[in-house]
Amino acid sequence: MAGLTDQAGGMKISGGEAIEKAHQAWQESMSRQLDVLRAEVQAKHPGRLVVDCGATLVNQEIQLRYWGELIGISCSNLKARKLSDGSECSIYDEGMLLYYLREADGTAMADRWIGYRELPGGNFYSQAFQGYSGDRLARIYGEKPEAYIKAAGILGGSSLSALPGVAFAFLPLPRIRLASILYLGDEEFPARASILFDAAAGHYMTTDGLALLGAGLVGRLIQAGKASR
Repeated sequence: MAGLTDQAGGMKISGGEAIEKAHQAWQESMSRQLDVLRAEVQAKHPGRLVVDCGATLVNQEIQLRYWGELIGISCSNLKARKLSDGSECSIYDEGMLLYYLREADGTAMADRWIGYRELPGGNFYSQAFQGYSGDRLARIYGEKPEAYIKAAGILGGSSLSALPGVAFAFLPLPRIRLASILYLGDEEFPARASILFDAAAGHYMTTDGLALLGAGLVGRLIQAGKASR
């Protein structure tokens, strides 16, 4: 996964194109790494694994929610499928899920928010991450806070009244909590936005993977806004 955040935040790449390039880079990387990941995850005891990652074990299948959708991962071959229709998950999504299973160590969520720069090794890529996450969110919703609130509701976001700005929390995976915050502008300062992480997120995903989850949240907020028009 090394370098994916760098590619996603390429200096001469626009926001949407940057995310697509990061997605493509991830898939190319995953096609080479999935077998290695499966071997590493299979070294864990299934019972311990489901406890650590906040999943359930049903008929030798690990079941958990990924971006709100119920997913089943076979204990025998660690192939992931959508339980709604039985279709296989994409390489990208399967890679994310396997990294989550591999990294999960059962650490409780911290209920404390941190920025990307505070994640392990995140300081170097924090500016790039802000460019394709918070800055992109502010460009779309900076003058339309009502649309942002509606989009967050569509995605099942929980209001975070204790944080400044207009903030919502999301659970893309059972033990990874993200927050999106829109700071409203005024006559002197433009609107801005940021994506934050529960301080325990690094116990469940690599830093590059968290960057893509954060970018994915922004993309879903934008798509939800378009769908609700």
